[in-house]
Formats: sequence, structure tokens, C-alpha cells
Amino acid sequence: MSSLMRRKLFLFFNSSIRAHKPVVSRRTQHSKAAINSTIDTNQLSSDVVPVFKQATHFGDKTALRDMHGDYTYRGIFLSAKQFANELNELLGEGKQERVAFLLPNDASYVIVQWACWISGQIAVPLSDQHPTSVLDYYVSDADAKVIITTMEYLPLIESVAEKSKRRLIVFDDVLRVLAMKVDGKIANNKSDHEFENSLDAGVKGNFYNNSNAMFIYTSGTTSKPKGVVLSHKNLQAQVNSLVSAWKYNSKDIVLHTLPLNHVHGVINLLLCPLYVGARCIMLPRFESSSVWSELIAINLQNSERTNVFMAVPTIYMKLIHDYEQLFSKQPKIKEYIYNVCSTKMRLMVSGSAPLPKPIFDRWEEITGHRLLERYGMTETGMTLSNPLEGERIPGTVGTPLTGVEVRITKAEAQSGCDTAVLVHGTTEKSNVVMKTSDPVSGDLQIKGPSVFKEYWKKPDVTAKSFTSDGWFKTGDTVQYENGIYKILGRTSIDIIKSGGYKVSALEVETAILGHPDIIDCAVVGISDSTWGQKVAAVVVLRENTEVILSQLRIFGKKSLPHYAVPTVLKVVEKIPKNNMGKVNKPYILTTIFEEK
Repeated sequence: MSSLMRRKLFLFFNSSIRAHKPVVSRRTQHSKAAINSTIDTNQLSSDVVPVFKQATHFGDKTALRDMHGDYTYRGIFLSAKQFANELNELLGEGKQERVAFLLPNDASYVIVQWACWISGQIAVPLSDQHPTSVLDYYVSDADAKVIITTMEYLPLIESVAEKSKRRLIVFDDVLRVLAMKVDGKIANNKSDHEFENSLDAGVKGNFYNNSNAMFIYTSGTTSKPKGVVLSHKNLQAQVNSLVSAWKYNSKDIVLHTLPLNHVHGVINLLLCPLYVGARCIMLPRFESSSVWSELIAINLQNSERTNVFMAVPTIYMKLIHDYEQLFSKQPKIKEYIYNVCSTKMRLMVSGSAPLPKPIFDRWEEITGHRLLERYGMTETGMTLSNPLEGERIPGTVGTPLTGVEVRITKAEAQSGCDTAVLVHGTTEKSNVVMKTSDPVSGDLQIKGPSVFKEYWKKPDVTAKSFTSDGWFKTGDTVQYENGIYKILGRTSIDIIKSGGYKVSALEVETAILGHPDIIDCAVVGISDSTWGQKVAAVVVLRENTEVILSQLRIFGKKSLPHYAVPTVLKVVEKIPKNNMGKVNKPYILTTIFEEK
């Protein structure tokens, strides 16, 4: 946070805190259907209803606010339909061509995404955080026929289009402006008849029950990124599951500050709320000061106040850091922040990477919220979640979501042997089938309508990723105890085999982060001729502090078994992570420890 922004926030709070008075919530007038709208998963038919068809239920209700202003469901739909007509002329309706797009976190993203689906094409979102070489790979691998961008990103994407010989379209900002609310009305003056017939929009017939919607590329932290093919049925199953579990509804106002090329940002924080008529407050990028301003906005009516926030652990870490610097010595501000967050925020979620317990505990002290941890993958969407209402145990990911089956199996048996199932679970109940240890742990496998179809143009990799009876092999090791699941880490990189013991790198990281002088860490296993692997810790220290290995070992033995305490320590200024907060451990092994 810049010193100027700190000063602005400081003055803002001190000038407003005393003047703040509770305000009576005034419900904005919407249609009865819009206000009461949510999804009853028991009443849903098997037919897919894409998000753009839902827009007709919410009309002139605000769907989105970005840095430019507010947008209604009607406005976004009409602009998306207009752009879809252009895609139809260029590609042909329902052709399932891949449309890659690099767009800012604003309404233009939603308009283009909906337009792709109305036209019957496949959306391939890109990120400005990726270098040109990675963008080249995504466009080429997806065989995108068209690349869409804005003037802002044209310098970054133009060379990609030229190199790949793809058609490049610069999105007309007029379509975004037409979707905006101006003096309470939308600028797009298309007829009500056209909007009311939105249920007829899109490709006719059974198309959305049998077609693909989107490619999302895996993070590439353990292997080369793969294009995950998600169908419209996959997306609807994921939305239904989360709406049921987390009680999304049309009154929600969701603060969105995540990248829009990952499941977390695309589905959990954008598709789910827009499907039920909620509102998204979309920030152009994560900035700690902007998030704090939204979370604790003063003198704002409840009907306009953010009440749902989701982020990755790195974001919570940064928010806590800036809180300590800016607010920790201001008792009245601290009290105000706690009161507003604990009473006005409905839900706060952490995901995409393991949440260290010190972060969980400190966030609860600051806001009164015990963060809801969940587990999901690009290939499956969200599959396990702590309860919306009920006990949330730090470091665990709860139980299976609606429509999801999970099972824990023994580490893969020899070729030709049947899979040994240890635990089988659904949203109703999990059963220990075969007890091998206490607690039970093994490989996590998943089945259900939310699970992806295939890796694009990788039939062999796809086949190897599923068991013969159709279960997706996540590549994660999970532990089951007392009805609750806990992710121990990626089997290939986070499970360290040292001296005959299996060590979870995630558990070691959580223990180390409890050290008062350590603000970030990553744990890996490095090759060793005696032990097989040694437990190695890479840490970032607080300013003006020092930690040596012997001190770290003494500290670690207070909460870890002796075989899990690190025997190697490296201090660095920054730990390499992707934009979703995931640590690139193969990179750490090859650069910091120079393992081939």
C-alpha cells in the first residue's frame, strides 16, 4: 500500500468514524421474482440453462459495478447478444470454435463471455499476467480462431495474433458503455421485446445440453498447462452445487478481485452470483487498500454493502499485513472494522492454495470470521467444502458438496490390480470401507457431473487421469478423520518420503508459519542418498530479523514429529507463486536447490 493511500484511508476513517450511525436497510425495488430468486436444486430439470438466459429474470437490476460504473442484467445481455451476432457472422452459429480473449476485469469480460455462449462458441480466457510465450502457447494449443482484446491490451496481444495468424478483434468499448446505467436507465435502447425473448437467445434445440462452454488451462505448477474442456453441463453442475452449499441469493453483493482465467474467479465469484441475480463489485486488480475500502465502507446502506468476499491465502496475508501497519494502533478503527465485518459480511472464503492456520486465526481476530476453506480443481470445480453453518476446522476442507462423490484409495496398486477403496463419501455421508491407519489417508478420486470431459487434444493424458470405472484421479493425497477431509498436498510434490515416513509439506508449512519472525514459507523434499528425501524449508523473514536452522528445528519440534522437522533452511526475499497464490515448487527445486 502506498504511503499516499495509507494517508487517505487514515484520514477517511478518522473523519468518519465518529459520525457513523447505523442506517436502516432500504431494499432497492426489483421484481418479486428477482428478489426471491435463488436456485432450488431439487426442482431443476436436467436441461442446461446458460447464465445469459437467466438475465431475463433480473431485468434492470444491477448485475455489475466496475471502475467505470454500474451495469444492469438487461444491458449486459443486449450488448452480449449484439456482439454474438458479429461472432455468428464471422464463425457461424453453434460451430464450437475457440474464442480466446484478453480483457480487463470489467463488464467487457462478461459481455464477451456471454456472447461466446450465445453464439455457440467456446470461451478461452487469457491473462495479462502471462508472458507472450505462454499466451502464444494457449492460443496455438486451443486452436483459437479469433482473439479478442481491448485497446489497453493490444500491444501485448498483437504480436501473438500475428505470430499465430489468428483473426484479431479489438472489442468495441461502445458495447460496454451501452450496457451501463445512466441516471437509473441503461444506455442500450433496444426494445423490451428483444430482452423479454432472451430465453430464446442462443443456439436452438438441445445444443447447451451437449456442447462445450470453456477451456481453462491448468496452473502448470507441476506439469505443462493443459486445456481443461468444461461443458455447459459441467458449469451448471458446479453452479448448482455452490449455490446450494453457500446459499448464494439475489441480495448478495460479491466483491471480486481475482484473475478471470481460473475457476475461482470465473465460476465461484462471477458465474454463481450472476446466475442468481446477485451483484458483483469487480475491482480491476487486487489492491489491499481498495479491498479494505469496500469491506468497511462507511455510511453505506446495507442494500449497497458488500457481503461476500473470496480470496486466496496470499491476499489474506497482504490484507493482514496492511491492517497491522495502518490500523493496529487505532482502537476505535479496529473495533469498527470488527463490528462491520462480523455483522455485515455474510461469507468469507479462502481457496486455491492451502491456508496457513496463523492466517486463519489472525483473520478471525480482525474480522470475527472463521474463513470457509474449500477444495477444488480446474478439472472438477469445487468438490469439498467446510459448512456455511457449522464448525469450520482450520486446515480442513469439510465434506463433499452436493452432486459430488469422492473416494480415498490406496496409493496406486501394481498394474492389473483392482483399486483398493479406503473411504467413500457423498454429501450425505462418508464411510470407511477399509481402515489401514488412524487417520485414514490416500489418493483422492472424484466423480460427478461437475467433472470435466477431457484435456484438449490429449487423449492419452485424459485416459491416464481416470480409473477404469470412471473416477478422476486428482493427484492429491487426502486424510479422513471424524467425518472431515484434509488435503495433505500434491502427491508428486507435497508428500515427502523421508526415512520411511511420509511427511505432508503443507502441515510443515503451517507449523513453520507459526514462528513470529517468518511471514512466508514453502517446504519441499530434496534428494538425499541416506534418507531418500530431506525436508527443506524456504522462508521469508520479517524485516530486521534472523532465523537459523537450529532455532527453527527447536521451534518445529514443539508441534511436529521429529522426522518432519526441516533439516535444510534457505532464506529468500520472495517465494515464487502464480497469480492464484500457488507456489511453484518444481521451480524452487531447480533454482534454489539446483535439482535436475
